[in-house]
Amino acid sequence: MRDSGPPHSPVTRRATAADAPAIGALYQELYPDPDIHVLPAHLQSLSGSPHAFLLVAEAGGNVCGTILLNICQDVMYGTQPFGVVENIVVTEKLRGQGIGRLLLEEIEHLASAHDCSKLLLSSNATRSSAHAFFRHCRFSSDRKLAFVKYRSHFSIP
Repeated sequence: MRDSGPPHSPVTRRATAADAPAIGALYQELYPDPDIHVLPAHLQSLSGSPHAFLLVAEAGGNVCGTILLNICQDVMYGTQPFGVVENIVVTEKLRGQGIGRLLLEEIEHLASAHDCSKLLLSSNATRSSAHAFFRHCRFSSDRKLAFVKYRSHFSIP
């Protein structure tokens, strides 16, 4: 992955099983939920996936951000896939220092390398500062509307 500059500048890399506690803490920071469980074995299986990329940002040897990219197959444009970005989190004390942008840039490199036609992401409707950040990074919300149906609302038991 990429190094953004001086020795203590953030770097990105694929997550490993050892990152599970730090990623779990970031998720809890974003969305406190006792049901969040980041499993080291699952991170290990993702680390070799050609279609799923869980990245972390490290600064000073500490995980300070994370992002997930899933490459999804599509039939609309031949064999060209698209990417879905999920769970982008930067620890609150380091927000505004370019870490989120670094993570998104790395995801864009991966999406480009996989010939993705687009990147999709959704964000909690109340997170206006995150929305401003995504717009600043050239994500648009004016032509698409995202809908979510959680498992607890599935029609099939």
